[in-house]
Amino acid sequence: MNTPGRTLFEWLPILDELLAPHPDVRIVLSTSWVRVRSYHFAKKQLTPSLQAKVIGATFHNRLMRKDEFVCLPRGVQIANDVFRRGPQSWFAIDDDYLGWPEWCRDNLIRTDGTRGISDPAIQEAIRLMLERF
Repeated sequence: MNTPGRTLFEWLPILDELLAPHPDVRIVLSTSWVRVRSYHFAKKQLTPSLQAKVIGATFHNRLMRKDEFVCLPRGVQIANDVFRRGPQSWFAIDDDYLGWPEWCRDNLIRTDGTRGISDPAIQEAIRLMLERF
């Protein structure tokens, strides 16, 4: 994290609160931590209630080559995962918006890299997306 005064995962309680009324929501991790450290390490950084919702990650070392995966824009990584898993509905929360396939953009809640989901407008967008599904 390169933002002064910010810490990793500081907004987990906000995400916990937003997802609490939606027990059927599942999480797929899209983070370099899975590639660099491990899936289990990345998952353990979450609260226990969020950990219980995690079903996998966009990167899977048995299914794909790391060197090819890292060359793809985040949106393409996520789109590939959506194709692979075939969820009924999905959305992503991310500050990386470059290179997203056109058909995915309506499923992206774009955050500011310094405020993340602490922004009340982003929280409302998440609530609305959850209600839509």
